[in-house]
Amino acid sequence: MKLKCITTKLITAVSKTEKIIGKNLNLPILNFLLLEAKDNKLTFKATNLDLGIEISINAEVVEEGNIAVPGAIFKNLLTNISDEKIDLEIKNDNLYINTNSNVSTIKIQTSEDFPSIPKVKGDNKISLDSKKLIKGLKSVWYSSSISNIKPELSSVCINIEDDFIYFVATDSFRLAETKIPVISKEKISNILIPFKNVPEIIKVFEDIDGDIDLEISKNQISFTYNNIYLTSRVVEGSFPDYKQLIPKEFTTEVVVLMEDFVRVFKLINIFSDKFNQVNFNIEPKNKKFEIKSKSDEVGENVNNISASLSGDDLNINFNYKYITDCFQSIYTDSIVLQFNSIGKPMIIRGVSDNQFLYLVMPMNK
Repeated sequence: MKLKCITTKLITAVSKTEKIIGKNLNLPILNFLLLEAKDNKLTFKATNLDLGIEISINAEVVEEGNIAVPGAIFKNLLTNISDEKIDLEIKNDNLYINTNSNVSTIKIQTSEDFPSIPKVKGDNKISLDSKKLIKGLKSVWYSSSISNIKPELSSVCINIEDDFIYFVATDSFRLAETKIPVISKEKISNILIPFKNVPEIIKVFEDIDGDIDLEISKNQISFTYNNIYLTSRVVEGSFPDYKQLIPKEFTTEVVVLMEDFVRVFKLINIFSDKFNQVNFNIEPKNKKFEIKSKSDEVGENVNNISASLSGDDLNINFNYKYITDCFQSIYTDSIVLQFNSIGKPMIIRGVSDNQFLYLVMPMNK
């Protein structure tokens, strides 16, 4: 293999593919990137067996070939090269990296043991704006369960119906849902992407501007954008019928400035107990919205927040960390908290935002 290419394009491709490599002691080849030079294209491949990625760049290929190179070492080397162009050549089981100011060699391996990247061929195909895809995944994935006991809860569920794409995640203690308008004739249900794959998908596509093609089969989903192809395993099983958990009516409602709410929860972080418990005391007739946290080791913190209150009095406890997780998904100046008596979940929404909904189950005292 022998070729010449633009350094910036090489660095961008390697940086994205290197994010997917597997840290696997039993299969050392997963720590490598596969390089394939053919038809004036240089293609990079990486996989951790759950995710696979291919990225191609234009190159002046003198001799075709393919090799496997240690991903982290190759990336670290390239990010410290500033020359405009770079030459790659295989000699004596080494990859030679040459620029005007630098010559380096890296030990390589043959590509024989490198796993193949699945090519998804499914009946369901859609195109989705990259910004909508990334927004949807970012706004819910943190609500997934980190346990694999119930794989369907350790995933982000994607559905398309009624001109909306829905992104949903839950660990049974809280639930996040984002619905984003789309134009699609397809109706897609119950696509479950493992939650641990979602951050890597976000990293690969978050700087993309344009439509991403999604293709779904029984066991895989693929994401394609120009020279980038990424595939992820999908989880078998059915996502819970979560819509029946969302209350239709509410007995108590609080509207508060997001800035005030966030400030209070920064204080709660200091005074919370080992159960992360926070207490809401709501008295609409007395215009009182009190948030309290207490720790036997640290002390107690009580906050009276200015808010618009309506409905019945309520005293209820929550895990404060479940509440703070959703702050990253709310972009409005004010939020509304909706309750339906003790023992029932709280709903958090941005005021005038009908796309994002967050549900949190209360704690027992």
